[in-house]
Amino acid sequence: MATTTAARTVLGPGEGLRLQSGPGRDLVFKVTGEDTGGAFDYFIVEVAPLGGPPLHVHHRQEETVHAIRGRFKVRIGEDVFAIEEGGFAYLPSGVPHTFLNLTDEEGELVVVYTPGGGHRFYEELGPLTRNGTPDRATVAALFAKYDMTLLGPPLSPD
Repeated sequence: MATTTAARTVLGPGEGLRLQSGPGRDLVFKVTGEDTGGAFDYFIVEVAPLGGPPLHVHHRQEETVHAIRGRFKVRIGEDVFAIEEGGFAYLPSGVPHTFLNLTDEEGELVVVYTPGGGHRFYEELGPLTRNGTPDRATVAALFAKYDMTLLGPPLSPD
């Protein structure tokens, strides 16, 4: 059912560019910066129970997260929030952030990056993280390549 042109994209459930972000975090890009002339990325993040990314900062991309399934702890700068299903958070560029699925079931977030192009980072990150814990320096260098900085570990539930 997938249909994409320069002017439109129509996808069925589960369709899109599937990439891995890390163990237990699959991404399904509905559109990438390549589809939107660089304007934005729109993707679904499937987050494992008690899973989430390490603390990091985007230096040029704005990010939003919208909880579709699950309950999440979200850190933005030094502040920590909880968002339930339907909850939303804006993560400005230049501000350290991360999130954690607080449930014992897979969670789901809708994420938007602007400008687009974030899928390229995940195309490289997935193979590095697929087989366990990669070398931190290698991952940090990949973050830097895409105008981000890896700052610290993921959040803990408490």
